[in-house]
Amino acid sequence: MTTEIRVPQLPESVADATLVAWHKQPGDAIKRDENLADLETDKVVLEVPAPANGVFREIKVRSGTVVTSGQLLAIIEEGGAAAAASTGKAAASPNASAAATAGKAASAPASATAAKGASTASVLQAADGQANNGEGAGKLSPSVRRLVEENRLDPGAIPASGKDGRLTKSDVVDFLGKKQPETAAPAARSEPAGGPAPAARAPTPAPAARQGGSRTEQRVPMTRLRQRIAQRLVEAQSTQALLTSFNEVDMTAVMELRARHKDRFEKDHGVKLGFMSFFVKACIEALKKFPAVNASVDGNDVIYHEYYDIGVAVSTDRGLMVPIVRDADIKSFATIEKEIGNYAKKAREGTIAIEDLTGGTFTITNGGVFGSLMSTPIVNAPQSAILGMHKTQERPMVVSGPGGVSQIAIRPMMYLAVTYDHRIIDGREAVQFLVTVKESLEDPGRMLLGV
Repeated sequence: MTTEIRVPQLPESVADATLVAWHKQPGDAIKRDENLADLETDKVVLEVPAPANGVFREIKVRSGTVVTSGQLLAIIEEGGAAAAASTGKAAASPNASAAATAGKAASAPASATAAKGASTASVLQAADGQANNGEGAGKLSPSVRRLVEENRLDPGAIPASGKDGRLTKSDVVDFLGKKQPETAAPAARSEPAGGPAPAARAPTPAPAARQGGSRTEQRVPMTRLRQRIAQRLVEAQSTQALLTSFNEVDMTAVMELRARHKDRFEKDHGVKLGFMSFFVKACIEALKKFPAVNASVDGNDVIYHEYYDIGVAVSTDRGLMVPIVRDADIKSFATIEKEIGNYAKKAREGTIAIEDLTGGTFTITNGGVFGSLMSTPIVNAPQSAILGMHKTQERPMVVSGPGGVSQIAIRPMMYLAVTYDHRIIDGREAVQFLVTVKESLEDPGRMLLGV
């Protein structure tokens, strides 16, 4: 019995998706709930699961095609794999000639299907630049798969360091770095479509290096997520009156508090105590005092949100994502750390849901993890403000010493930036908001006492 594989119902806010890659080719055996293809939307990557055991019969849509809900993607033959297995067993039995004859007859349609599938697979592989590598290929994330296909690599030949034997982007990059001296890149680029694989190619002498270095170019289409990020950033810049205010915070108190309790915290709660939970709590204290920073503009109206859904920006191979910690004001430090960790893991694995990224009243982004000392973050519209964290760096500061005498001391300092929509947030509110965040972090006890 044949079954149609169609695009699953897309989330309400998503009109279409791009079919990134097929994990199976016609003629391959499939298992129920096995991921057949990846669909990339503006926000997340969705999987297309197999509805039953069987054989992959025919692909209707090529990789790179934009699809909509309910569109036909492929056809599978249910039970095909099971029938083939039972046929082989019957044929191998020396005492069942009749069963063997029946098995041979039954296998004819399956052989025809497999032959047809193999022909279709060869055409689609040439069109999509995609090779089947069994289970290994099915475990590739979209970014890793794109890198493998662009460089015509065999995933099975690359040492994998990810969970459950998954290839990571760094695995592929490291492999390319080691392979570069052995393979002439210009020869690989000049190979016509459908030519022999790099491993089967005869060695070609590398041309003399151009004086002054290489001037090659590579055109790569933006992913759906990158297109959406670009669109939203441009919209924010063109529709909001953005202004950035800066301050600096002495991280001594937070770092000492964290160092004193991090071991007990991890033992009791099963999660590490990071710095982000302190910043989330400090921002909430400031948002309560200055509700305009937690508001948004809707036409000619200002919507004041009386809840605190804090977005925490997460960098992934596909681009920046902002999962939401909802009702963060009533959650403990441990719960906030657990949610942020779980969201970050799902975002990097491509399993995060659109519901996890929707909404939010305020966002925190941390460029310090990449070494940024100062930046002007762009507001995550329709929100009206965003806090930028930066690298903690020791600097000489004038501090109050014994007896109130000023002295110079080395302190771990961090620059903070708040970018805000000047249409509804005045400079006074933005500056005082940032000062409140600074005071809460320099004296964490204020967050417990609400002062």
